[in-house]
Amino acid sequence: MNTLTDALRHATTAGLDRLDAQMLLLHTLGRSPHDRAWLIAHDSDPLPAEADARWQALLQRRHAGEPVAYLLGEKEFGGLTLNVDARVLVPRPDTEVLVEWALDALPLVGGQTPRLLDLGTGSGAIALTVAARRPDAQVTATDASADALAVAEANARRLGLPVRFAHGAWLAAVPGECFHVIASNPPYIAEGDPHLNALSHEPISALTAGPDGLDDIRQIVAQAPSALVPGGWLLLEHGHDQAASVRALLAAQGFDAVGSQQDLAGIERCSGGLWPGAR
Repeated sequence: MNTLTDALRHATTAGLDRLDAQMLLLHTLGRSPHDRAWLIAHDSDPLPAEADARWQALLQRRHAGEPVAYLLGEKEFGGLTLNVDARVLVPRPDTEVLVEWALDALPLVGGQTPRLLDLGTGSGAIALTVAARRPDAQVTATDASADALAVAEANARRLGLPVRFAHGAWLAAVPGECFHVIASNPPYIAEGDPHLNALSHEPISALTAGPDGLDDIRQIVAQAPSALVPGGWLLLEHGHDQAASVRALLAAQGFDAVGSQQDLAGIERCSGGLWPGAR
């Protein structure tokens, strides 16, 4: 019978990242995927036959390109553990840059409730992290996908976070409402981009947006002014080479203080602007 060390060695020899292999093996054994200390302490334990069958099935799915987060059913983001599956994109660490900017942009003025809108919420990563960090804020999250909203709503219930959800495409989901901050990680990959091959297990509707990847960002930039209070912020995540184009769209629409912020790799990953006027 194989030991846990044998199982990991086989997986890494076959090309699986060692950390991914450790997390999947722990998951197979019914333990926290982050309990690597236990795995080291029990490396000579035998892998039970029924666990080995589950392990082999997970390895096959991973070798086929399925994200580790889908295999585990969860992903850490912003200090929260979010349940994820093939109905939503896997939250990326770079999006935490957008969350921090949104938190900085929310007003701290007494006597009013700061309002944030997360457009295209997916698993709820942005909205739920803001709600956890700013319990005084009123957070609304939308998505055009009913399946994605079901995932986000389930995460909110499990985490006990009072986010309001609305179904619909971009600002059409919240007609007549105004917010201090609108944040969005919309689809921004160009149709036909070769990078899509590595993302084949994630929902294509949450990834691509027209020939240059900017179709959805154009819609949001055009619609956002009617849903922002004077002095409100629109903050957008985008592709690694789209910052200049997004800043140009914001400036042309009349936003002030247009700028970009870098992700963990030093790439301009988010751009935003201030809608003119005092709060």
